[in-house]
Amino acid sequence: MLEARSQIKLAQEDLNGLFHNRRINVSGAALFIGLLPSAAAMILCGDIVKDATEGYLKPKDQAFVTSWFRHIPESSLPTYSSALLMASLSSVRLGSFILGMIVPILTLFALGYFPCLAALPKDPGTPRSQNRLRDLQNLFLHLWTLLLILILILAFGISVVPAVAISIVAGIVIYRFSIQELLPMFRGAFEVKLLLNTFLVLVLKEFIGYTGVLEELPETLSILPIPAYLVFGILFLLGGIISGASGIIALGTPIAFAALNSGMPLMVFLMCMAHAASQLSPTHVCLVVASDYFHITLGELIRRTIPVALLFCVLMIGYYNLLLILGF
Repeated sequence: MLEARSQIKLAQEDLNGLFHNRRINVSGAALFIGLLPSAAAMILCGDIVKDATEGYLKPKDQAFVTSWFRHIPESSLPTYSSALLMASLSSVRLGSFILGMIVPILTLFALGYFPCLAALPKDPGTPRSQNRLRDLQNLFLHLWTLLLILILILAFGISVVPAVAISIVAGIVIYRFSIQELLPMFRGAFEVKLLLNTFLVLVLKEFIGYTGVLEELPETLSILPIPAYLVFGILFLLGGIISGASGIIALGTPIAFAALNSGMPLMVFLMCMAHAASQLSPTHVCLVVASDYFHITLGELIRRTIPVALLFCVLMIGYYNLLLILGF
């Protein structure tokens, strides 16, 4: 629907007008769309990234940028189940956790920006805006459907599916879509390859859970001659890769906080490890969507992400110890 009314394209033009910077267009749009807790948001993100970086980045780099920046909000926002689940199991206040996540969020941004986006030309190739206030107003007008979904989720506690459904109905009325326009959209939304890939990823996730691998990880890792917090960090990294962030958070958080009473620093550290793992996990549906959109293999996307994700983990080990030294 947004494509049919050129709303994403117009929103990109609004960003051009506001910042006149190709790099901000890519990262800012991906971060904003990342507020939506839905794998389908990857396609919206991919449209913007591809349009702004075509001819400058290889497809695997485009897929990496799309996935990396779109998932930064997922590391800390309570619109996602991971943060809510860990806060509930650890009894750490969400406000304290979000404050502690400021540095990791900036780190995630820097790790995605400098290897890929810093090489892009700043000039987006469009005329400079004559009225930035109008561009800001237009940006909200062109993205009101996405904002409506966020408001319904955050302010009214509505789950994702009905929130999107409400936004779709409102869009049909406001944009005056005809039945003839809508029918091809509903047919086109059911992409067989994407649905099959998603189904197989979820089957793999259930299969891994059935094998009991996660339950054996804590005991196996406890024999390593390293500090306890590193044992749990590795547990969340490996467990997150195997089963996804939510699975390892549900299993590992009660054990970690029973063994280590580190409060907010421990939650921040473990969430960072789980977030890094989610960027490398073959059970993460969003990675399947991104790789399919840019016509690369899932393996290519994961290999491109591995060094950046591991560097993030190393930096977060230092950040955890710094928080403890500062007395948080």
